[in-house]
Amino acid sequence: MTPADLADAIVAAVGRAVADGDLDVTVPTTVTVERPKNPEHGDYASPVALQLAKAARRPPRAVAELLAARLAAHAEIARVDIAGPGFLNITLAGSALGEIARRVLAAGATYGHAAKPRDTRINLEFVSANPTGPVTLASARWAAVGDALARILTAAGFAVGGEYYVNDAGVQVARFGASVLAAAAGREIPAEGYHGAYVAEIAAAVQAARPDLLDLPENEALAIASSEGLSLMLTEIRSTLEGFGVHFDTWASEKALHDAGALAAAVDDLRAQGHVFDADGAVWLRTTDFGDDKDRALVKSDGAPTYFCADAAYYRDKRGRGFDQLIYLLGADHHGYVARLKAIAACFGDDPATHLDVIIGQLVTLTRGGEAVKMSKRAGTFLTLLDLVDAVGVDAARYSLVRSSLDSPLDLDLDLVTRQTSDNPVFYVQYAHARISSLLRNAESLGLAVAEPQAADVALLTHPREVDLLRALGEFPRVVETAATLRGPHRVARYLEELAGVYHRFYDACRVLPQGDEQAGPLTDARLLLVAATRVVLANGLGLLGVSAPERM
Repeated sequence: MTPADLADAIVAAVGRAVADGDLDVTVPTTVTVERPKNPEHGDYASPVALQLAKAARRPPRAVAELLAARLAAHAEIARVDIAGPGFLNITLAGSALGEIARRVLAAGATYGHAAKPRDTRINLEFVSANPTGPVTLASARWAAVGDALARILTAAGFAVGGEYYVNDAGVQVARFGASVLAAAAGREIPAEGYHGAYVAEIAAAVQAARPDLLDLPENEALAIASSEGLSLMLTEIRSTLEGFGVHFDTWASEKALHDAGALAAAVDDLRAQGHVFDADGAVWLRTTDFGDDKDRALVKSDGAPTYFCADAAYYRDKRGRGFDQLIYLLGADHHGYVARLKAIAACFGDDPATHLDVIIGQLVTLTRGGEAVKMSKRAGTFLTLLDLVDAVGVDAARYSLVRSSLDSPLDLDLDLVTRQTSDNPVFYVQYAHARISSLLRNAESLGLAVAEPQAADVALLTHPREVDLLRALGEFPRVVETAATLRGPHRVARYLEELAGVYHRFYDACRVLPQGDEQAGPLTDARLLLVAATRVVLANGLGLLGVSAPERM
């Protein structure tokens, strides 16, 4: 019985109490179930009676007594005690915890996933850097976290569309084109342009494709340098991200929005909603009505649309494609966008709390030998994703970028990340999976295959370290659900580290394979089942983070 199963059992007990006329409350859809800090207090605890007491107009202990009587009748529950003001401390029946291992193996790769799909389509936009240079180290964090979040949301039952917004219109694109053309002509790159060896590489590739580039009129040459340069840069960005295991369902173009008239259509829609006004020759959106610190210009006095207008058109485009909720994963320098995006949602008639979620992430710094790593050989002034991958590999890079909350700046120690010791978190988790795989190979060599899930006697798994491991396995579905709800992939990483530790302690305390003249028996089968279930959960969790689960290390 997993915590989710127990939560369902408690909800059912509340429902029966209401149906019997003993409680007059709205039956909750879910309740809190947690592991008590003291194992002597039972396998699980729930404060549900305290939460229902006010609505029931009864003391919490009285509500707890009603629920305890009904829960005690459950076949997988051995005892329900009432503690303190009304906490339910629940001890499972002898085989109930062991059933978790059976369930894990039966579910396989889907263990931890939602039982049924949710009726919500989510658009998750992440990375979305200007296509004017390589993927930076900061964008690397958004790539790892965004891709992991997409996987976790999908596991939680949501239909997720991952999206990269290509900012291929505006001043930065013009500056990039001017930089490429200057490099091709052997001229000094403008001070406000883009520098670094990659610009010369792009310029050489453009010239190879267009040998006549420098013979063309300046404006025509500049247009070709911009379009061809952006195309080559975007191809490199795609390749870099694909190599990092990050895949996007949609690559949305800002220029395409301009060309399709989407910006003018957005202004018309917003005007129809009554939120647009004209002043000083410009067109404005009254965003202050919805919490923004000032009204925002949509169209400048010269008739040119603003970046904010493109943001509004892009929001409208996403919603028009049928997405119910839009998640934006933005960098630390985008705090000002939160209020603006919420105002855009409200001006289009949406509820920002329902339809929009803006996540701001903090920056990454690299250190080696206690010194900051500051410069890329290729990019010149900033570190890139490829610099990180070259230093530590894809698995270590992804795991290290995901395991800390986005709320906090990340200081990544390259010496630690590449170390194959237990103080390196990614090695610690992957080693647990490899160690289990080795054990199961050894079992096969002894003629001991993992028993069919229904054949093993899981009631034999009573050792404290076995119980700890079973409880940890049972937590995984709730960890996935919490990570999806709170947009926190780091919760999966921290769970995996805890699970690896619990497994290592189990392995040290409980002999799995017979030694010498020992004969395998029912306990061997049960422990092999438990070990195999642990491998499944480790692999599933690593998969949600986009990290491999090696068989050997």
